Amino acid sequence: MTIEIVEISAQYDQDLQRIIKQVGQEYGAVGEGFGPSDAEVDNMSQHYTQQNRSRYVVALLDGMVVGGCGIAPFTDSKDTSELKKLFLLEEGRGQGLGKQLSLACLAFALEQGFTRCYLDTLSNMSAAIKLYESLGFEHLSAPLQGTAHNGCDVWMLKQL
Repeated sequence: MTIEIVEISAQYDQDLQRIIKQVGQEYGAVGEGFGPSDAEVDNMSQHYTQQNRSRYVVALLDGMVVGGCGIAPFTDSKDTSELKKLFLLEEGRGQGLGKQLSLACLAFALEQGFTRCYLDTLSNMSAAIKLYESLGFEHLSAPLQGTAHNGCDVWMLKQL
C-alpha cells in the first residue's frame, strides 16, 4: 500500500467534491452551515492558492484519492488560520493520514506567519476530535466571531 500526500490541482477537484459530500452525509453535515455546502467544494483547486495564503493537500492511497485537508486565513485575518475540510473516506481512516494532512497544513500556516489556527467540527466526529486534541488544539466554549459553519457544535483553537 502506497500513501502519498500531494498538492491540490484541478485533476482532484471532482473526486474531492464527491468525498467531501459523501463523508459529510455520513456524519450529518448536510445543508447550510456545514463545510460540504461551501461553494469552494465544487472546485477546491481554484480556492486554495499561495496567493490566498491557503493550501489544500490531497491523500492518495495506491494512487486513488481518499481525502484531503486545507488551511486558509480565517475570514480575512492576518494572524488566524483555519484548518478546513479534513475529510477521509473510510478506507483512508486509521492509518495516520489525517495527522499527516493536518501537520502539512499547520506547517504551511506557520510559514505564512499565522500565529494561531481555528477549526470547527461536529461532536460525532470523535476520531477527528481526538486527532485535533493530540495536535494541541484546545476546546472553545463558542465559535470564533465570523465562522460560516453555524451547524458545527465543536470549536477548537491552537497557538502556532
